[in-house]
Amino acid sequence: MSNLTIHHHSNPVYPVKTAKIRPSTISVPGSKSYSHRIAIAASLASGTSEIHNMLKSEDTTHTLSALEQLGAQIQQNNQKTTITGMFQSDAAPPPATGSEPEPIPIYTGNSGTTMRLITAVAALCPGTYHLYGTERMHERPIGELLDALGQLSVKAVSVNNNNCPPVEITGPLSTGGIVDLDCSVSSQYLSALLLIAPHLKTGLEINITKGLVSKPYVEMTIDVLNRFGIEAHRKGNSYFRVPGRQNYTPGTYIVEPDCSQAGYFWAAGAITGTPVTVSDISKHSRQGDINFIRVLKDMGCKIEETDNGITVSREDIGDGAKKPLTAVTVDMQDMPDLVPTLAVVAAFARGKTVIKNVAHLAAKESDRLAAVVTELTKMGISAKRTKDGLAITGGTPKGAVIETYNDHRIAMSFALTGLVVPDVTIANPGCVEKSFPAFWDVFEGLYQT
Repeated sequence: MSNLTIHHHSNPVYPVKTAKIRPSTISVPGSKSYSHRIAIAASLASGTSEIHNMLKSEDTTHTLSALEQLGAQIQQNNQKTTITGMFQSDAAPPPATGSEPEPIPIYTGNSGTTMRLITAVAALCPGTYHLYGTERMHERPIGELLDALGQLSVKAVSVNNNNCPPVEITGPLSTGGIVDLDCSVSSQYLSALLLIAPHLKTGLEINITKGLVSKPYVEMTIDVLNRFGIEAHRKGNSYFRVPGRQNYTPGTYIVEPDCSQAGYFWAAGAITGTPVTVSDISKHSRQGDINFIRVLKDMGCKIEETDNGITVSREDIGDGAKKPLTAVTVDMQDMPDLVPTLAVVAAFARGKTVIKNVAHLAAKESDRLAAVVTELTKMGISAKRTKDGLAITGGTPKGAVIETYNDHRIAMSFALTGLVVPDVTIANPGCVEKSFPAFWDVFEGLYQT
């Protein structure tokens, strides 16, 4: 470990230590996307489930807290999360607590996944729920999901009438039906409806009218449905059907490691050339971000897959030099969370890297496209926004104080530059608490002892 003091959220900046890293094997936390979905499925099951390796972060804490407010019983210790569902047998969910008609407030922080998935789950419960979050959350779109719930005769309104949170949802929704859904901004609208569909008497038929962005996240949702014993049907990415009156099966479920978080450490191997292994991840993962290793291979990295995990490095070409990184043109629609990470790797690659089909990143925790361009430009790298993504011309980045826009992925991605570029400082390092609270500790484990 380096002797640098670990800066947690109370510290305003994190100066990255520029030093040789050692060949490393890294463990990353459980998948954030799977953690949200499995927690919701367990909360909709009749009975008690045990979840192992669930991510503990700000975002997942908001989801668990919301599920408790909706009637689930949740206990956590270090190794497992125990969830007893809010619907026991075929009984109606417990009546909403609080004095009617006052809406019951549910706080989601800046977790878009929590806001969107819980909006649908709340529709299953009697009473009115007021879902709200941070200032940035109140700028993030949710109108298409509210419209879909409205098609099912749920009162689902944007409080400020701007198709963004806060939202108010009045349940219970019990019948189901057919909905038309625009998924050009977020696949989470579809995941939200798929998760509640088994509880509806007539199930759901969903016609996708536009989109579907971020398809692998829908694959993860269907995987969770199947693991909990739910039958779901589809025609490509345009039509989904979940029969009604199905029961989620309680049981023991394991959350696999998070490929988005693994991406930072694979990128560290790419940038430095030193072998970095992320353990317990399989190339057969349904997480779209597993395909980041393919992008790194196209850029000239050496990829090794074993039963223990996946290693990224660069080949030696003599005299201590490593095979150079080269630019790529790549469609990142199905792995949007790794766009900032790829952008940082691209800053060290020969030529112009073009990242396509990620216009929806403007509506994330920050406007990630603007953030990446601003911070790379600050480091002396040519970075431009295109109509649907980014164009980055590699060079020799220079040190800078990196603004993070309270966005965990900007903080973690740009920290990687400091491994080889002196004088890189990350502002507001505590924003990583959103998805990877131990990031700085794990990051420092890369250094030579």
